Amino acid sequence: MQAQKAEGTKDLIGREMRAWLRMQDVAAEVFGPYGFEPVETPAIEQVDVFVHGIGQSTDVVRKEMFRVFSGANLERVLAEGTDAKLKAKQRLALRPEGTAGVVRSVVENNLVPQGASPFKAYYAEAMFRGERPQKGRLRQFHQVGIEWLGAPDPAADAECIIMLMEFYQRLGFDLSKLRLLINSMGDPACRPAYRDKVRQFILDHADEMCEECRERAELNPLRAFDCKNDHCREVMKDAPLAPDNLCDECAAHYEQVKRYLDAAGIAYVEDPTLVRGLDYYTRTVFEVEAPGAGVGSIGGGGRYDGLVELEGGKPTPGVGFAVGFERAMLALEAFGVELGDEPEPCVYVANAGADLRERVFAITHELRRAGIRTEADYQSRSLKSQFKQADKLGATLMIVVGGDELAQSAVKLRDMVSHEERLVPLDGIVEAVRAAR
Repeated sequence: MQAQKAEGTKDLIGREMRAWLRMQDVAAEVFGPYGFEPVETPAIEQVDVFVHGIGQSTDVVRKEMFRVFSGANLERVLAEGTDAKLKAKQRLALRPEGTAGVVRSVVENNLVPQGASPFKAYYAEAMFRGERPQKGRLRQFHQVGIEWLGAPDPAADAECIIMLMEFYQRLGFDLSKLRLLINSMGDPACRPAYRDKVRQFILDHADEMCEECRERAELNPLRAFDCKNDHCREVMKDAPLAPDNLCDECAAHYEQVKRYLDAAGIAYVEDPTLVRGLDYYTRTVFEVEAPGAGVGSIGGGGRYDGLVELEGGKPTPGVGFAVGFERAMLALEAFGVELGDEPEPCVYVANAGADLRERVFAITHELRRAGIRTEADYQSRSLKSQFKQADKLGATLMIVVGGDELAQSAVKLRDMVSHEERLVPLDGIVEAVRAAR
């Protein structure tokens, strides 16, 4: 049987791989001036890292997280019907998102000790979720994100949002075609009471809500605002809203974030029903949509002031965001923007006889060492077939190595567009190619 990729995964080949690399380059260009350094955490973490951070009641942990077992431990789990007897270090999962792993690293390596400067990092990694595969939603997908630990100032929230919008602009988005939504979800001082109000609202309207929302009333009532059921969404329009239930400190923080955004000229829409699907969020949350692209949200984030403590560290504020590569690509394509530019045209070095192959080898090596993309024949083709291959590869210049030319210590340089040819000396090939491109 022919080998096939796993369902819900995708090979990044050619244009898409170039686009993913370009997104990483843009991340470095945008986040670097703000003081963010690249980081990479393991794709496999202990399950508790995500349970503590994301929340046991979230769909990500309950339904979507891929669990990982060694062969021996899998046999044990199947025999016992549970993994309860495994040690914590034996209960592993593929990362479904980037924040929890970065925070675990910060705690484990004591990267924000008392009185230290904030920790700033960005990542570009594959994530894994066991979702139903569909357009823009894969089981292995890619995200670029930032994490900023140790900065309670609302200016940090605003700067994250400013960076996010600059990132989209550098990718090629027309910001007027995107919609930035913001909200505040409160903190431990005011959110529990608000959650109880929403929970009671759902229970009071239980006969009008779907089964999943009735379940959410006990597990995570705020997620009912995100229900895909149209009738549930209609009912939830009358539910208590977070901005109306903020404590004085959270309200002041939210107002200051908006003042900073206004001062920076960032357009936004306040959405009092906006909630993020992970339990660790507090206070400011935000999301970016591309309404005309048909892909929904293409990124978002928020503040998570309690997450470091949940992961075993000392209370440390945090804020960050993540951008989905696959969805961003779909949105750019919908707007007619090409992120994965075509590769630089190559130079093709052809030989007029098999006995000249070593000379071709030396010339290709010289050109590549000079940073010039170069191709040659590796299948013993005829000279005519080499010309055809050069056309297929999109070569703009061709160097023909022939015996007569070598006798003059030269090679023939051919422009593949104009078909003009001239001799260039062997010791001036790199300069001639650079001048002709």
